[in-house]
Amino acid sequence: MSYRADFWISAVSSLAVRLVVAWFIVNAVFAGSGRPGIAGYTAREMYLYFVAVILVGKLVQSTELEQSISQDIYEGGLTRYLLYPVPYGAVKYAQQLGALGPALVQILLFGAWLPFVFGLPRDLSIAGIAMGIGAIAVANLLQFLITFPIQLVAFWADNVWSLMVMHRFASALLGGMLAPLSLFPQSAQRVLEALPFRYLFAFPVETLLGRVRPAEWAAGMAIGLGWCGIMAMVGRAIWRRGTLQYTGVGI
Repeated sequence: MSYRADFWISAVSSLAVRLVVAWFIVNAVFAGSGRPGIAGYTAREMYLYFVAVILVGKLVQSTELEQSISQDIYEGGLTRYLLYPVPYGAVKYAQQLGALGPALVQILLFGAWLPFVFGLPRDLSIAGIAMGIGAIAVANLLQFLITFPIQLVAFWADNVWSLMVMHRFASALLGGMLAPLSLFPQSAQRVLEALPFRYLFAFPVETLLGRVRPAEWAAGMAIGLGWCGIMAMVGRAIWRRGTLQYTGVGI
């Protein structure tokens, strides 16, 4: 919160630009199709989806910390963490959770006007909200566990920025941030259900909007947690290999 003006200007301008882009995209899609519904969405429901995925994305992603691990390795700051009585990954994830405080304030403020503009989702329920919160928690953990081994490549590479950009684009496209996954062909949707990207954005948003039944939610949570376990093992293996050759110089 050191730069409060920049914090709010960036937040408001980013949200406004993305909402305007979503507005024109949805208008163009429905005007071109000439149909009242596409892939199970009306125009209003698709607007609501885009707004929800923008807000939920703030809780899933932690853009301020997405380069912190590789930066620790580059600059030698990792050395002090090696002396901590807790694992390095746990410390960095705790920092990511702490960074969610300002994002949560933004979501509460920006999301308060949604019912007045778009109305409430027709299938919204308290149970759906509770399941959505659980899905967001798993998505946040999964996002960290995916980016953790990517940043650990800094043990061998001079820069991992390009890998993070590739992950950002892949997760946005295949995770439902750029468009609802129901717009994909049926064969592609079956593949996406098995990949981890859906459980970053599309699954939590669809759950909050009441489009996921309890049985589907339980299956999705199991897949998401399964990918968390897989990525945790991958990160642990890379961490062990990388720290064998790590050398910290300086203060």
